[in-house]
Amino acid sequence: MYILLVEDDRSIAEGLSYSLKQEGFEIRLCENVTAAKKVIEEELQEISLCLFDLTLPDGSGYELCQLIKKKDDVPVIFLTAMDEEVNVVMGLDMGADDYITKPFRVRELISRMKSVLRRYTKQTSNSHKQILAMGPVHIHTLEAKVYKHSHEIVLTALEYRLMMIFANHQGQVLSRTQLLDFIWDVGGEFVNDNTLTVYIKRLREKLEDDPQRPVIIQTVRGLGYKAGETNASS
Repeated sequence: MYILLVEDDRSIAEGLSYSLKQEGFEIRLCENVTAAKKVIEEELQEISLCLFDLTLPDGSGYELCQLIKKKDDVPVIFLTAMDEEVNVVMGLDMGADDYITKPFRVRELISRMKSVLRRYTKQTSNSHKQILAMGPVHIHTLEAKVYKHSHEIVLTALEYRLMMIFANHQGQVLSRTQLLDFIWDVGGEFVNDNTLTVYIKRLREKLEDDPQRPVIIQTVRGLGYKAGETNASS
């Protein structure tokens, strides 16, 4: 599995490269934005996951994340310093999948990497599934119908599209900006931030046992929302 690692601190880069190689990963190491852009242009199809330092000598991990997400849906994890953590929301808005704060344990990073890779594998599989499950809620994609404990839940077209976005991004924190972008892309209609709040509230009222303590569509404070664990069946 091919990992693009962009890190300008040589000691961190070499130590991390060694540890990841021991886990069976193939590492492509770059120390700056310029070198990373060249790899992305020439070797994108081989890249399984990207690890981007946020602060680089000739730019930032943000622009690399933006570039790679425009080209393909390759998972991205940011490596951030403690004082950069507050800026991670910007990265999530660009489509980053996770972040880990320096200093970190290599085992924790590898666990995060495997979790993201599993999620992407499962999402690819889910795109071919007829039924998606989020706890007691089941989405029958061929019929575009939603059931909870075998009882149909009537959703509007936009509520259904929002539900599908959560179902296809299980376990991933989605910022409000990402959700608005997804809805715009899928529906081709304007939805503002206030409208999104209303639709999430309506979904919770229809789906949750206790809308005040949601477990199907969870709030991640300061970052956005996350769907509960999703399972799929054919």
